[in-house]
Amino acid sequence: MEYYIKFVSLICTLYAFIHIIAFNLLHKNTKSPKLPPGPPCYPLIGNRLQLGPSKLHQTLAKLSKTYGPIMTVKIGTITTMVISSAKIAKEALHKNDQVLSNRFVPQSVQALSHDKASPIFMPISPKWKTLRKICATKIFSSQQLDSTQILRLRKLKELVVYLQENCRKGKPIDIGEVAFTISLNSISNTLFSIDLASFTSCSSQKFRHIISSMLIDSSKPNIADYYPILRKIDPQGVRRRMRSHYQKLLTLFESIVEDRTNGKEDSTMERSDVLDSFLEIIQKENPELTLHDVLHLFLDLFVAGIDTTSATIEWAMAELLQNPEKLKKTRNELQQVINKDEEPKDSDINKLPYLQAVVKETLRLHPTAPILVRKSGSEADLCGFRVPKDTLVLVNVWSMGRDSSIWTDPNLFLPERFLESGEEFIGEDFGFIPFGAGRRMCSGVPFAHRVVHTMLATLLYHFDWKLADGEKIEDMDMTEKFGTTLHKVKPLMVIPVDE
Repeated sequence: MEYYIKFVSLICTLYAFIHIIAFNLLHKNTKSPKLPPGPPCYPLIGNRLQLGPSKLHQTLAKLSKTYGPIMTVKIGTITTMVISSAKIAKEALHKNDQVLSNRFVPQSVQALSHDKASPIFMPISPKWKTLRKICATKIFSSQQLDSTQILRLRKLKELVVYLQENCRKGKPIDIGEVAFTISLNSISNTLFSIDLASFTSCSSQKFRHIISSMLIDSSKPNIADYYPILRKIDPQGVRRRMRSHYQKLLTLFESIVEDRTNGKEDSTMERSDVLDSFLEIIQKENPELTLHDVLHLFLDLFVAGIDTTSATIEWAMAELLQNPEKLKKTRNELQQVINKDEEPKDSDINKLPYLQAVVKETLRLHPTAPILVRKSGSEADLCGFRVPKDTLVLVNVWSMGRDSSIWTDPNLFLPERFLESGEEFIGEDFGFIPFGAGRRMCSGVPFAHRVVHTMLATLLYHFDWKLADGEKIEDMDMTEKFGTTLHKVKPLMVIPVDE
């Protein structure tokens, strides 16, 4: 093991030495604009010691106060620009959207060639445009979401029954886990018209473990990402573990597709789901996508959709419990709008402006994707600074959501600010872009909008809530855990109370 470590260190040193010489030779006589300022870095490792990975969004925000709203850091051999200003973010994601349209593809995502079939990671291309178009028309269109609403409402009714049972017993629940189960079944019913988990089985926990493991492996520091020469070696085994995670989900999806195509499912069940639409496309003489594309698209939808939705619900509930007057105001609105003995539904969302403001304020303070990651496809100019080709560009959404030049009392939970300003999720106000902006903006916003609001409304309409184990509001742990998705470090344990 000691010999192996020395060998890897030697390779890294040689690579860095060659990289520095090549860079100096190529740019010796260049008169183009300079890179943005940034903290001094060390040879070979760059600024890695200064960039605490567990709180990267916060660390970058602090550094930007010293080095400015656009700065340069070095992560291993990778030149990285960090944007912490809404004005500069607009120039990057709007004016330079084409140049900065590609993603940085971590080594982990390359397992099973997922990056070549994933609309999240593949470069802008005719195939990418086809997949985005199919998502917009076959999954996230108003017509499709309306047709599957009855399935999602059924899941919310099951949630109420489960919470009523816990209410009678005074039993605490893990809000993040409950939200994960509902999100999982909402997506599985939209795509396949089936449940993949329940509150009383361990299947939900298994799914959560797989997806959580995937997100951990894809977001943890991986030396092969900072020193590309090591990618084939996979020294930390990240790609190997991700291959195992991917295979588990892809095998499940393959079995569902096989049952559908072989007629093994219940033929008496009425369906109006995405899988039938996709199978029709695949069966055409000149299909726009293959079964391989569909399976990897499903993988993206499950991993991205479930985790982000459940995290948002957990943060919203945590903020409301920490602000009892906001909680009361939200519940009062729901009780005035929702008819007695009915469940909150999609059509009620527009009648609930304060609930919408609560969700927006939650996403401002706790964006599910705290940092947007882009990669320059060619050299570009950004605010007078040079952006070399293949530069990693990080847009710190978390930092902009707490920028005092944009928001009054930025660290306070004040949903009322959105009643006055009216910002939306459409990526045009660059001080508030929780779902990104430009051509890479999240295509699943219409689905997330419906699921988050109706789930949160269901939790708050039927029950009041109290913290478990006698925990006091002032003692709530709101520590954030940085990753692909921003989570609470300590799960929110609460008890439903029937008034």
